[in-house]
Amino acid sequence: MKPPYQDNTGLRQAVIDACLEMNSAGINQGTSGNISVRAGGHMLITPSGVPYEKMTPEMLVQMPLDGSSPPEGQLKPSTEWPFHLAILQAKPSVNAVVHAHPVYCSALAMNRQEIPACHYMVAAFGGNDVPVADYALFGSQQLSDSIILALQERSACLMANHGAVSTGESLPRALWRMVELETLAKGYAASLTLGQPHILSEEEMAEVIAAFADYGLKDSR
Repeated sequence: MKPPYQDNTGLRQAVIDACLEMNSAGINQGTSGNISVRAGGHMLITPSGVPYEKMTPEMLVQMPLDGSSPPEGQLKPSTEWPFHLAILQAKPSVNAVVHAHPVYCSALAMNRQEIPACHYMVAAFGGNDVPVADYALFGSQQLSDSIILALQERSACLMANHGAVSTGESLPRALWRMVELETLAKGYAASLTLGQPHILSEEEMAEVIAAFADYGLKDSR
């Protein structure tokens, strides 16, 4: 099968590499996760049900960002494509979206527990907490709406009874945030077994957020 566009093979391969890295890092299992990236006026997204180790660049599905019909002759996109498209439409600065079912993120999502300012790295996601998007059926408009609401001032969120989603100005940044989010979720869950974690104040978090203006992974496309 020929891809409908021939000028983004490198970007397609980067998505596959990120999927493989996601699984090898233990933040996803099987094909339950999915990744999308902005490609000009289109979105590239992983196809539905294809094992990452068998995925090739031409298998990624290219969909117009304006919501019009995608080119014919492609595989079926991930069932989660609606919220990927909604995020890229709503957030022009976002160029990549990562969705996965990390164990500790999913455990908190099952309890519908947000991650409070229990650690300064919460600031990496844009505020004093990591919120939980309301539950809705996967692939539904209601789920897209819930996620967009949760991401209004955040770069990642948990998804009630589901998993997590992270965004980034670049694919490496979005993947980095997903790994950091699972690390936070694991630490928070562990702290709850020991007692009640101390929550940083708004003033303390404001200092961290300001310091994060030049923190960590540099963005690249």
